Amino acid sequence: MTAAQSQWTLWRAQTLAVMRLEWKKSFLPRRGLWIYLLALAPVVIFGLRSAYLAAHAQGADAGDDAQLFASVLQFFFLRLVVFFGCAGIFMNLFRGEMLQKSLHYYFLSPIRREVLLMAKYLAGVLSSVVIFCASVILQAVVLDAHLNSTAFRQSFFNAHGLATLAADLGVTLAACMAYGGVFLTIGVVFRNGLIPAACFLGWEMISSLLPPTLRRLSVIYYLKSLCPIQPAEIASRHNSFLALLSLKVPPASASLSLVALATLTCSLLALASWRVRDMEIDYGTE
Repeated sequence: MTAAQSQWTLWRAQTLAVMRLEWKKSFLPRRGLWIYLLALAPVVIFGLRSAYLAAHAQGADAGDDAQLFASVLQFFFLRLVVFFGCAGIFMNLFRGEMLQKSLHYYFLSPIRREVLLMAKYLAGVLSSVVIFCASVILQAVVLDAHLNSTAFRQSFFNAHGLATLAADLGVTLAACMAYGGVFLTIGVVFRNGLIPAACFLGWEMISSLLPPTLRRLSVIYYLKSLCPIQPAEIASRHNSFLALLSLKVPPASASLSLVALATLTCSLLALASWRVRDMEIDYGTE
């Protein structure tokens, strides 16, 4: 085994070891119950709707169910649930260790800081994907819970279907990776991440009101472009405030959206890796 191969083997082993430690912190955070409650919010919304329809013996069109599911996913779940959930998970990967005065244990261990950062990021991605993808699956199931078994199978497999559900899960994965990179970088670069996080939230929220060129500088534009049902279709069928949040510019292609999100994430992780090299611990100023 060459020196380069031996080094990569060491880094891989260290990454997996740190991921095992960080997985428990990210997936079962001491103060992270609100993340699970946030992820369950759309499930509760669909559950209440299904209970109401079942109690009043009212049916629902499969197309309307698909439109409702896509609307909640794009205008509530991605914009708010995944956004704030990733903020809670990723911003604490380093900042939380600083507040708990435990980061120096990692820095004193024989591991490159870039490897440590990537291991923490991957642990955060794994935790967020499990939480939010599970929420998407529960939403799809609960949405049609008011139907009988035959209608449920027909609606689930033929209406919005497994292919659409798989696409929605892929968008959720992309959202976790992109927002995770943003908030991990904020937590590493800034001493107080609340201000830049609030600015980023404001930009994402007003992106639909900006000129077309500026809209393409937001994460949510590319996430919505990846969705199987486009916001413009939803807004055209519903006379509501959703029209204000819809894409009134052509969505980006799937390949361009993936490249843009991957480029942003890799660039931010590179910046965070550069910053963490020179990070100095001073618990007295935290």
